[in-house]
Amino acid sequence: MGKSTLMESIAVSWGFNPEGGTINFSFSTRATHSELFEYIQLIRGTRRPKDGFFFRAESYYNLASTIDELDLQVSFQPPISASYGGRSLHEQSHGESFFSTFMHRFGGNGLYLLDEPEAALSPLRQMSMLARIHELVQKRSQFVIATHSPILMAYPDAIIFNLTAEGIEVQTLEETDHFLIMKEFLNNKDKMLKQLFDETND
Repeated sequence: MGKSTLMESIAVSWGFNPEGGTINFSFSTRATHSELFEYIQLIRGTRRPKDGFFFRAESYYNLASTIDELDLQVSFQPPISASYGGRSLHEQSHGESFFSTFMHRFGGNGLYLLDEPEAALSPLRQMSMLARIHELVQKRSQFVIATHSPILMAYPDAIIFNLTAEGIEVQTLEETDHFLIMKEFLNNKDKMLKQLFDETND
């Protein structure tokens, strides 16, 4: 229903690079972002965040490549990679590189827009991320997350918006399709597998 497009538009309206990163990143691999940002009006409060990041799973590789290139071309001291754990994100596994950004680059008192951050994270890592989110929320941070993960949606007091063909509705975790399908699968695995395979054979 266009979750990524909406996240991208919020990010661009705020001044972030459409492909992700901080407001200071200006690289562009391919300009494919929607014009929706032109029709979004952000309402800012009295407290402006001092940190911010637009995390986009689908273009994270491009972000990691840009950091490596800038560290080679420009003599930043310390290098940009120092803010991401001190190692090239490409030298880490996909999940490790995601988590390095969450752990090292996010400093608190910030606005963090995350588009499918669970894409490379195991369930255990997703729970670790919940703890990291909570730590940063205690440091006056705000998160806007587009996710399919019932684990991330379980954050206490999170407001869950479900995008539908009829519009946007607020749901509890237990009302979301992701939670209901996962619960049904775990409770009735054999029955659901049989039904899936029978449908495939038909």
